[in-house]
Amino acid sequence: MQYRLQKVCAPLPRRTLAGVSVVDTPVVRAAQSYARAHGADFVYAHIMRSWLLSALIVSHDADLSSAVDEEVLAVAALLHDLGWDRAPGSAVVSPDRRFEVDGAIAARRFLRGREEDGRGWEERRVQLVWDAIALHTERSIAWYKELEVQVVSKGIEMDFFGPNLGVTEAEYAAVVSEFPKTEFKNGFNETIVWLCQSKPDSTLNTWMQPWGERYVEGYEVEGKQAIDFLLSGM
Repeated sequence: MQYRLQKVCAPLPRRTLAGVSVVDTPVVRAAQSYARAHGADFVYAHIMRSWLLSALIVSHDADLSSAVDEEVLAVAALLHDLGWDRAPGSAVVSPDRRFEVDGAIAARRFLRGREEDGRGWEERRVQLVWDAIALHTERSIAWYKELEVQVVSKGIEMDFFGPNLGVTEAEYAAVVSEFPKTEFKNGFNETIVWLCQSKPDSTLNTWMQPWGERYVEGYEVEGKQAIDFLLSGM
C-alpha cells in the first residue's frame, strides 16, 4: 500500500467544466492552450476528457483528494499526447522516440521554460509529470507508481473503456457531451498507423506493433523482437 502525507497548502482557484470541479491556475491554463496548439480536434477532446475523468476519480476517493497534486495531474493529463502532433516539422515530435517519451520531454521543456505564480516548479513535480506521460500506456508499471501517475493513466484508460472507479454513467456522459468522441476512433487508428509508418522502430515490441503488422506495408518484425536480440546476445 502506498502512503502519502496529506497536502498542506492554500486552496487553489477552481472552475467547473462539464460539471467537474478542476484547478484553474495559470500553468494549467497554459498547458491547455499548449495542448490545443499541438493537437488535432479529436486529440484535444481526448485530453480534455482524460483530465476531467482523472479529476473525477480523485473526487470520488477521499484519500486521493487529500493527497494528489492536482496541478501535476492536470498538466500531465493535458499534455500526455503531445507526441501525436502530426504537423510537419513539429517541435515536439522526434524522428525516433516513442510518442509517450516525446510527450514527456516536451512537457518537461514546457514547465522548465515558464514560471507560474512567480515561482518555478520543483524538480520532483516536473519528474512526476514526465513519468505520468511517459508511462501512461503501461498500466503494469504506471498503476504502481506515485498517485498522480496512477490516476492519469486510469483517467486516460477510462476514456477508452467507460466509467468505473466511482465515476458514474451520468458524470461520464456529461464529460463526453462537452467534449464529444467525434472522430476519436478513426483519428486514434490513423495516428497509430502514422507512427508505425513514420518511425517504426519506436513501435516495435510495444502495444502499437499490431497496427504496423495489420496496416503498414513493409512493416518488418522478423528478427527485431525482444526475444531475437536478447537471445542473440547471450
